[in-house]
Amino acid sequence: MRNFSTAHARTILALGSALLLALCCYTAIARAHARSQSDAPQTTTNPAVPPGARIDPSHVTYKWPSQILWQGLVVPPRIANWRGGPDTPQSALLVGDPSKPGLYIQLIRWFPHQTSRPHFHNMDRFVTVLSGTWWVGTTTDFQPDTMVPMPAGSFVTDLAGRVHYDGAKDGPVTIEIVGQGPVTTTPAETK
Repeated sequence: MRNFSTAHARTILALGSALLLALCCYTAIARAHARSQSDAPQTTTNPAVPPGARIDPSHVTYKWPSQILWQGLVVPPRIANWRGGPDTPQSALLVGDPSKPGLYIQLIRWFPHQTSRPHFHNMDRFVTVLSGTWWVGTTTDFQPDTMVPMPAGSFVTDLAGRVHYDGAKDGPVTIEIVGQGPVTTTPAETK
């Protein structure tokens, strides 16, 4: 019985040490992440924020709108229904990367008269319309006159393997896409 107790004690000690090491690693990673996010302004001129108010970056990380990096949206030419230029749709990654494994959250800003062509993705994508009206179609032949409007506040799921196309008509629109990567986009237009 004594050998069992000693072995049992060693196992508990080893598990406890592993748990403590994991907790220390998690804490170090969380603190490093908080430090990397600490370039966000700690004060604001927003009158709704009381003087001296601040957010502890070890509890909550954030980015002000001015800190969100917007870049030109890159898609295969067979899917794009626009030409390059200053009004090319823009994308901003908030979390993760759609080309890599794991969760991603992406903002896309469409300008007037920009839509994609029929295509599908390998993974479900969950879309919230943040501003403007987003237009969605589900045929393999591009028919912009049959697209359905999704006003701000709408929630849409692009189902994996299902053809759709979307974008802006007369006004700009901003959407948020949440999904699991890696995601691929495959042209699906029939002519």
